Amino acid sequence: MNKILKNSWALFLGMAFIMLAHGYQGTLLGVRAVKEDFGISSTGFMFSGYFVGYFLGAKLIPILIHRVGHIRVFAAFASLASIVILLHSIFVNPISWFLLRLLTGLSMVSLYTIAESWLNDRSSNKNRGSVLSVYMIVLFGSMAIGMFFINFSRPENFQPFILVSLFLSLSLIPILLTKRKAPTFKKISSMSLKEVYNASPFGVVSALLCGVSHSAVFSLLAVYATSMNFSIFEISIVTFLLAISGAISQWPIGKLSDLLDRRLVIVYSTFGAALFAFLAILSSGQMYMPEGLATTKFWFYICIMFFSFCSLPMFALIFAHTNDFIAKEKFVAAGAGLQFAFGLGAMSGPFICSLFMDFIGSNGFFIFLIIFHSLIGFFGIYRMQVRETGDNPDSQFTPMPQTITPIGMELNPSTEPIEEPVQASDTNKV
Repeated sequence: MNKILKNSWALFLGMAFIMLAHGYQGTLLGVRAVKEDFGISSTGFMFSGYFVGYFLGAKLIPILIHRVGHIRVFAAFASLASIVILLHSIFVNPISWFLLRLLTGLSMVSLYTIAESWLNDRSSNKNRGSVLSVYMIVLFGSMAIGMFFINFSRPENFQPFILVSLFLSLSLIPILLTKRKAPTFKKISSMSLKEVYNASPFGVVSALLCGVSHSAVFSLLAVYATSMNFSIFEISIVTFLLAISGAISQWPIGKLSDLLDRRLVIVYSTFGAALFAFLAILSSGQMYMPEGLATTKFWFYICIMFFSFCSLPMFALIFAHTNDFIAKEKFVAAGAGLQFAFGLGAMSGPFICSLFMDFIGSNGFFIFLIIFHSLIGFFGIYRMQVRETGDNPDSQFTPMPQTITPIGMELNPSTEPIEEPVQASDTNKV
């Protein structure tokens, strides 16, 4: 572990700055959109732009990296992301922000792809699991901390946008100063969505539905809280609890799925998420909680924590479940197919959820989550009736963030071994 940190500190530091900015700007834009009276559906449409850019970038960026190299692409898209957030403070309208969010999504998937490619190059078959764990801690921890920066300046001011840009610019310094040679970019094999579906119908359908719900959660939770008259500090608490609880839950829920039928764990988890989404409605003070409980946000925080605990490990569970039914050498390719399905769902999630909020009211946010999590659960029950559980000794749960790219999936210790990295000389170390 110490060797990993020593040889990769620049990369982890750069990604920490990026995720500080990412966590901050997601909360900032949600709050600012409400303050600017964008309208809920317009806000949802705007946030969908990020996932459109992410989806497009996942296909285009590997080609660009192959042509010009990792460092140039990282510098270009970190700079682009830094410029784009500043433009948000100049062009304040839903259409402009949609286009800017598209560019942000394109930039972020570029940075994730480069970081994970670098980590693969610096990993061996013995330590890939440790590398992925550190990577997850950096991503979730930095993103959660970044959400608290919303308290330092009013979202209506231009200073928050400058601070986000500053974090993104700072990410360039450790990366550009590294002496380590950039890795050789390896083309990731893929399976068609039809092939992955034939191997695991539940995996593909649940990945699609998971993309719909998770994109809505991360995009619109701050919007929901703002519309419910939460203070800026209370909004930062809510978004922080979402990120941290989701990270913590990966290990216990994942290990449980290695012991039981994984579909059963997915079903219980997703219905658990739906339950806590319903309880969040009750604790919001708009329905039937007893007076005293309805006036405090303590129970709402608890509901968000447990909702996140049940919901956010879902993609990693789906990935592991799909691997139960395919050969080991196809794990990464199948993961790429699942990411494709997740991305298709993610592009529509914020907009569909915003329509629920427009027609039903603010709590339409949680009603949307209840419906889509329940759909995963009911489909899982159906698949358990028509297909027996898989018994693949090569398949195991590995915690991974929702942002993981197909390249990052190679860090999964259960995938086919990658080539051991060549021992670098002292002059080549970071």
